[in-house]
Amino acid sequence: METKQIDAHTNRHINAQPRLHQRAPEIQPYGTVNHALPLELEEPVRLEMTEQLNQLLADTITLRDLYKKSHWQVAGPTFYQLHLLFDKHYSEQSELVDSIAERIQALGGVSLAMAADVAETTRIERPPRGREEVPVQLSRLIDAHQVIVRQVRILARRASQLGDHGTNDLVVSEVLRTNELQIWFLSEHLVNLPLVKAEEPVVGTGAA
Repeated sequence: METKQIDAHTNRHINAQPRLHQRAPEIQPYGTVNHALPLELEEPVRLEMTEQLNQLLADTITLRDLYKKSHWQVAGPTFYQLHLLFDKHYSEQSELVDSIAERIQALGGVSLAMAADVAETTRIERPPRGREEVPVQLSRLIDAHQVIVRQVRILARRASQLGDHGTNDLVVSEVLRTNELQIWFLSEHLVNLPLVKAEEPVVGTGAA
């Protein structure tokens, strides 16, 4: 007579109730890096790079959100063009946000994520809640870009000095070039040119 094998799993009580309201200590504090990653980069280097990258992340998130605010609130004769342009730049900045955050995590650090933490960290001026004129929107965006470009150039040089070529490549080939291109697109909208009729040059009278 065959002996029946009883699967231990069949006697287990199944409970589909989700375990809600769970809390536990952090698995890694902010401002630290994992010790044992085989990246051939010393811990002090990774600590410095993740700190600077988190500053860049906070400013990039702020610029991204400033683009979305401008996209929603833009008004005037150039509404349609700028509405689309602001959203395009927003999407490109969103990609940079993800790339910077992933670089921080790849170096063993902890990336900023929450709006309150970003607001406490960013060096970009906070705009009012209400709507502003197009020239002011454009100027705010360019000023924010300038904060990032200045920081990126310093970070790129420092990363190269420390041998962190991955960070150098990211901030130069992606962050810097994207911001430079977006500055160009914005700046051209602030050139004061006639829309319909070109201004004729003033001819001198020749009077002494």
